[in-house]
Amino acid sequence: MDDPTTKRVAIVGAGASGLAACKHALAKGFRPVVFEADEGLGGAWRHTLASTRLQTPAPSYRFSDFPWPPAVSTELFPRHDQVVEYLAAYARRFGVLERVRFGSTVLRAEYAGAPEEQVAAWERWAGNGEAFGDGTGEWLLTVQHRGSEATQMYRFDFLILCLGKFSGVANTPAFPANRGPEVFRGQVLHSMDYSRMGAAAAAELIRGKRVAVVGSGKSAYDTAAECAGANGARFPCTMVCRSPQWMLNGGFVWGVSIGHLFKNRLAELMVPRKPGEGLALTLLAMLLSPLRWLISKLTEAYFKARIPMREHGMVPDWSFAWTISACRLGVLPNGFYDRVAEGSVVIKRARSVSFCADRLVLGEGEGDAGERVEADVVVLATGFRGADKLRGIFASPRFREMVAGGPDNPAPHYRQCVHPRIPQMAVIGFSDNSSSIYGYEMMAKWVAHLLDGAFRLPSVARMERSVAEWGEYVKRHGAVDGEGPCISAANTWYNDELCRDMGYNPRRKKGILAEWLQPYGPADYAGIR
Repeated sequence: MDDPTTKRVAIVGAGASGLAACKHALAKGFRPVVFEADEGLGGAWRHTLASTRLQTPAPSYRFSDFPWPPAVSTELFPRHDQVVEYLAAYARRFGVLERVRFGSTVLRAEYAGAPEEQVAAWERWAGNGEAFGDGTGEWLLTVQHRGSEATQMYRFDFLILCLGKFSGVANTPAFPANRGPEVFRGQVLHSMDYSRMGAAAAAELIRGKRVAVVGSGKSAYDTAAECAGANGARFPCTMVCRSPQWMLNGGFVWGVSIGHLFKNRLAELMVPRKPGEGLALTLLAMLLSPLRWLISKLTEAYFKARIPMREHGMVPDWSFAWTISACRLGVLPNGFYDRVAEGSVVIKRARSVSFCADRLVLGEGEGDAGERVEADVVVLATGFRGADKLRGIFASPRFREMVAGGPDNPAPHYRQCVHPRIPQMAVIGFSDNSSSIYGYEMMAKWVAHLLDGAFRLPSVARMERSVAEWGEYVKRHGAVDGEGPCISAANTWYNDELCRDMGYNPRRKKGILAEWLQPYGPADYAGIR
């Protein structure tokens, strides 16, 4: 291929996925430019609650060739500030930091090349299946730099979007007319805004206040625990939960790690109808499905016995196996149910919420019907709309419509990285898995190999067949919410695809027992450069 230093590569975002993308592009000789809207790297980790820790054990949440420092490696779930420092150390070590332009917001991305009608008719991605096409197409980025109201336009031969899913666009529920936050005399904010306030301002906001937290995910638990720590039982925090999730207080089941139960090759063998799976393996998975069901039920029984979820009405409706497949597993804040027992946290179950002047109204009732919860501050821990953030960057309505998929097409990207109909562009981090950082790194390695010409993409028709297979897999085994697919229960299967594309042996452990029974982790892929 041409000299890589002559090819202009842009990366949008300096979170974990953007740093990995830059590092591996640099390793292939490219000189990418990373645009980051924030004043520092780390993505969502820079703006989170003071008490936030990793949910994934540190040995799994790391880059393959960059271990945690000795002072942190003894902690299973490092603090958020330790995560930020780890990412910064990685950026410094591999020369990524000097490629980042902080305070640079990409407002718009526009493809300039063949007309969209011609692009839609191409039989091969980018016209010839190669990263840069025939060299005539380019991406125009409109960027606003900090301290300036003016914008600048930059031209690049390839665009990598690393926008993240847990910041940027808050998912705010719809409320009945005249029953939303506008009628509430207190303060209503999303958990994203609460997290970005900073520790001192957040503590001042909730101190001595009646706080209600709406949500059932990790951010809801963390926010409720933080409020309980600030106010105790005098001003208990009310957590309004619609559908409880599996939130754990440890990663072992009767001495066996969850990874060994659900995330090794044997566990993945029990997941039926994986993309590209032949008839024999599908039949074998169906025969083994009772074993998968039994492991799931035993795991559920173990955590129900260890965590007082029954006592407080917080037993999830979903199976543990489905939770793994849907990337819905979380870690409880330390002592959370102790806070519930002492009255610092009050849990309420409700299918819906609305507002009146000084209260939340729980349930489906109209007017003043339904249980009412007095509150001064309401935090909506209701998630994010990562798909909207991804769509919003495109100038083209056609690309906006295609790039994030939807309920009928929940996994729209080939190898979870490139859209078959959007040329010279990759997305890293839109799909999810249980150990996101090394998943992002594997995607970054694959994209870097594509940029370097190590392989050529197949026909658009073949790519779309693969996309459809992964979409069907997600619909069978996970949650379809339009916010990116979860591939957690087939993560090693997916990494096998990437390895074969890049020309590496996907079987990376020593010995058949290790290959089938030990979970794969970042260190297994350290040899892929």
